[in-house]
Amino acid sequence: MTPVVTAAVLLAAVTHASWNAIAHRITDKLVGFTLISGGGMLIGLAMIPFTAMPVAGAWPYLLGSACIHIAYYALLMTSFRLGDFGQAYPIARGTAPLVVTVLAALFAHEVPDGWAAAGIALSCAGLTGVALWGLRGRRPDWPAIGAALATGLTIAAYTVVDGLGVRASGSSLGYIAWLMAVQGIVIPAYALHRWRGRLVPVLRPFARVGLLGAALSVAAYGLVLWAQTRAELAPVAALRESSIIVGAAIGAVFFKERFGAPRIAAAGLLVVGIGLMLHAG
Repeated sequence: MTPVVTAAVLLAAVTHASWNAIAHRITDKLVGFTLISGGGMLIGLAMIPFTAMPVAGAWPYLLGSACIHIAYYALLMTSFRLGDFGQAYPIARGTAPLVVTVLAALFAHEVPDGWAAAGIALSCAGLTGVALWGLRGRRPDWPAIGAALATGLTIAAYTVVDGLGVRASGSSLGYIAWLMAVQGIVIPAYALHRWRGRLVPVLRPFARVGLLGAALSVAAYGLVLWAQTRAELAPVAALRESSIIVGAAIGAVFFKERFGAPRIAAAGLLVVGIGLMLHAG
């Protein structure tokens, strides 16, 4: 985890939390994700002529990732519909790093050394603290929590699949362009079928903010894919989920959700974990 890779992943964390906040703010989740997914498809199609085609060995990963991303979008829409942003987002993102660590060891043969393992563990502790603070003082909403946990499992799955795929692709930009183009078809196609002749009037009021979310989404994941070609998957995944702290802050500022001292302490644990991962690098 070099300083340049760290900076790229931290920037990805900010942009990722931002587009998720945009998706949460649009009341009709299908409208929000149609614009974000469809906008990502358009950006991917615009990038394709200027990027290298991924090599043949990367396509099974790319197509598999596209399918996992579709499940991820569906579960994320459900978790945002059922739960608060400050609860659903941390639980979904906080589930992923430890699962990625296990999957990366199994499929990428990346076993973290002592410093990196300690950094990942501390980071996950901080992320879990943020997530659990979202439940304080309320009875757990198990459907919302279940949807968020399932979302986290899909995040872990596509993180590892894309990490292997982008390394095999020969071009980070080519991989992200084709991934966005392929995975972005399904949700807009469903929306077109559902709304038929009303698609444009339904989407128009939210078009600007939705397309901004699409651009942030592509930028966030493009940075992560590039980082995965320069560093091991588990530390990148743990560092990327610092977006939870950004998400918690957004929830407090824009959605009037509580932040509080426990989340500040959790952020401190995350910072220490990042420092240990940098030391390992």
